[in-house]
Amino acid sequence: MTKVTAQMSVSLDGFYTGPRDPGHPNDVNGPEAPGFFRVTRWAVDAMAWRERQGIAGGEQSVDSEIVAETFAAAGAYVMGRRMFDAGEVPWGDEPPFRAPVFVVTHRPREVLERRGGTSFTFVTDGPERAVELAREAAGGKDVAVAGGGELLRQVLAAGLLDQIELHISPVLLGDGQRLFDSGLGLGADDGIELVPARVVDAPGVTHIRYTVGGRAKLVLDDRGASGDLVAPAGQ
Repeated sequence: MTKVTAQMSVSLDGFYTGPRDPGHPNDVNGPEAPGFFRVTRWAVDAMAWRERQGIAGGEQSVDSEIVAETFAAAGAYVMGRRMFDAGEVPWGDEPPFRAPVFVVTHRPREVLERRGGTSFTFVTDGPERAVELAREAAGGKDVAVAGGGELLRQVLAAGLLDQIELHISPVLLGDGQRLFDSGLGLGADDGIELVPARVVDAPGVTHIRYTVGGRAKLVLDDRGASGDLVAPAGQ
């Protein structure tokens, strides 16, 4: 059965890159880059990631096994236009996806065919339509939301995500682009419940997979209190 999945590398305080510089987006010398490269170091060092990029070397480790598993599970991808714009040149003529990719964008463009089975289809009807097209193209495998963080939040807020895996690096960035923020559109008494499905503890990163349980109301109770909860005066 096709699942809609996502995975993201984050710092312990929840950032997936450093602060965004609107004047110089996707600049490897800008303020986003140090945080991004720090939280993704575990993947870049993995043999499976390097092989997929056509780069020699890397470590054969549990991290590499997780990278290989992630690539193998995906039958199609959904990504944001900003991620595509940053990756189009570095990915070259044979991008690492080897499957159809649906790019959510406001700027139409003809389908871009690449070697190795990757194609980029530009979807101007929103994330829901992109996910729908990816499901049709996935051949029974998973639809992977490749990023970035803004698109992942939109898919999660829309109730389209079935599973998310966080790769948590033991570093505090202090500032940057936070993965989970007010963009989820949650009220003061709302939450999106997650159920831990797998935890893999590696030397430089902890991989936690969650099943997304969906949006639910948060309810006050008196567990642990000596009596009934009493609202503060004036409320």
